Amino acid sequence: MAAKIRLTVGTIILALWVAACANIPATVTATPEPTAEQVARMEGDGMSMEGMDSSLATNDFAPLVMAFYEGEEMLFIHTEASDPDVATMLTEMMGGPLVVLVPELAEAPDALLANVYVFTNGLEGHGPFGFQPDIFDAVPGDEGYRPLRAVNLVAWNDGVEARELRSVAELKAAQEKDEVTITRPGIVVNMPVLAWPGGTR
Repeated sequence: MAAKIRLTVGTIILALWVAACANIPATVTATPEPTAEQVARMEGDGMSMEGMDSSLATNDFAPLVMAFYEGEEMLFIHTEASDPDVATMLTEMMGGPLVVLVPELAEAPDALLANVYVFTNGLEGHGPFGFQPDIFDAVPGDEGYRPLRAVNLVAWNDGVEARELRSVAELKAAQEKDEVTITRPGIVVNMPVLAWPGGTR
């Protein structure tokens, strides 16, 4: 008897479910347009539906930094670093937005890394240590481009007259002449490239 009651109840529930599903429209409705109140609230928060205008400028988020690639200037940003001292130094250097500490970046395999060459002495300039700008080995469009960069520290050796180097080729030639020493301390920084010779995002 109990089994018959369960079967009957189950049949009724199934019938009701099928009937309800039959009344569901077959077409997908479009996403509704935002109401005037929603648009006003967004604009009050500094956003606009027209081009998403904002009172904030790009440099309020991540100031552009100049570096060299194959002899020419390029622009990039710092966003995260694996080392706390480097994250602090880059944040202070840019005088603004926080470069976020992400220690796990140091665990990224080599296949996910490109290189950046950072000068620790030599000619004064706008690099993070106060010397010449960094040198990048790849930009978007290159097979080896990666936004994550293994930091390579470049030091001019004693007795060598420092000069500005603008490409990896020039840097490697100086290394072969024993003019510079390059070390790789295992620090990784996220450095997306925004403008490069012949291209921009």
